[in-house]
Amino acid sequence: MKRRMGLRRAAYALATVVTLASVVPAYAQTEGMERRDDRRDDRAGARAVKQACKAGDEKTRAECRQDKRDTKQDARQGGGKATPATPATPATPAAPAK
Repeated sequence: MKRRMGLRRAAYALATVVTLASVVPAYAQTEGMERRDDRRDDRAGARAVKQACKAGDEKTRAECRQDKRDTKQDARQGGGKATPATPATPATPAAPAK
């Protein structure tokens, strides 16, 4: 009888561990999925920019490719969000010693 009780407890413990283990990775996968969706949106935006450029007939093929590259690079730099660039401050020369 004691052996049956021990097996039940072991079965319940195993079921609890499996349930808890299956819950933990779901959060990490969701974050990765969000990042992947952001990258897909960035690529789709770059494609739209290139298609609009090609339809306009004002720019050459190379200029349209460059616009697409710039759009993708802006998405990488800002993490997919529009962030203003901080201007670089020039170094001020030291005053000459007298």
